[in-house]
Amino acid sequence: MCIEDLVGQFQILGSNQDETENTYSGILDLTLDEHFRISAKWTINKSQLQFGTGFFKDNTLVINFQYQGDENNMYKGVVVYRCISRDILDGFWSEEYGNPLYLGEERCFRMQENQVLN
Repeated sequence: MCIEDLVGQFQILGSNQDETENTYSGILDLTLDEHFRISAKWTINKSQLQFGTGFFKDNTLVINFQYQGDENNMYKGVVVYRCISRDILDGFWSEEYGNPLYLGEERCFRMQENQVLN
């Protein structure tokens, strides 16, 4: 698999970095920048935007991300995806102020053109 295979839109299902079973869903858009690095944009629960940049090697995608929280603080973290196929990404993530005893988890499934999220 090569980095160009990852470009596209994915439906995401995830769980937060804590002891609760809080889950979320959303959309992940992956594009390439002018240096052939990954640019990522997450839309979580239809409202929260997160942005990141990353790199790809040996079917592993690593993205440093950031977002502005409800209280206007900036949060930063990193997500690591194992690229099972060009259509399925299996990941875990951590952010700087998250509970260090836990990792968040995320599964991404490539969306087909004109696919609508429920």
